[in-house]
Amino acid sequence: MIEAADVHKSYGSLEVLKGVSLTVCRGEVVCIVGASGAGKTTLLQILGTLSAADSGRIRIDGIPVERLSDRELSDFRNRRIGFVFQFHHLLPEFTAFENVCMPGYIGRRDRVEVEKQARELLLMLGLGSRGHHKPAELSGGEQQRVAIARALVNSPSVLLADEPSGNLDSKNREEIHRLFFELRDRLGQTVVIVTHDDGLAEMSDRKIVMSDGLIIA
Repeated sequence: MIEAADVHKSYGSLEVLKGVSLTVCRGEVVCIVGASGAGKTTLLQILGTLSAADSGRIRIDGIPVERLSDRELSDFRNRRIGFVFQFHHLLPEFTAFENVCMPGYIGRRDRVEVEKQARELLLMLGLGSRGHHKPAELSGGEQQRVAIARALVNSPSVLLADEPSGNLDSKNREEIHRLFFELRDRLGQTVVIVTHDDGLAEMSDRKIVMSDGLIIA
């Protein structure tokens, strides 16, 4: 599902990624771990096409993303990649249901289809009765589940998560961790997670360890 070959990235004189190569298989849950400053988030941003590598090659679902124009890349990101962050970034003026629908609306998909899928996702994630609530009326764990539903509404090839449980208490953290594996089992979802949570990393199908801009294990 993901192929990265010899990826380099620098910010000024600081070389953050020093030739990273990895593959992620379809339906695999992979955790990327390492100390702060190891390059984990930078790698995730490049895999998610939010940032461009200085050199190297990235293929997602067989598509070489570095060859896409800006417009093609924006459409590719909307349809093929789902993002979940430590802070959910829900739009406060919209309901949970409307937040989940938003990527589908942006992608100009059929409105009826988008809303049907949003309801199904909210139901699957245990939020069937919470769709009409705004984010401020939801718990932290509920807000993060809404963010995950939003990331899934366009049926992405890849779900990328950056410290998705870092802002949650232990109970909600465990629920979110289990959810990623349920998504793999029920939907065949490919998931790549950057985390400092050792428990989550040990649960994953594969743990990738980064240090000083390189994969070391």
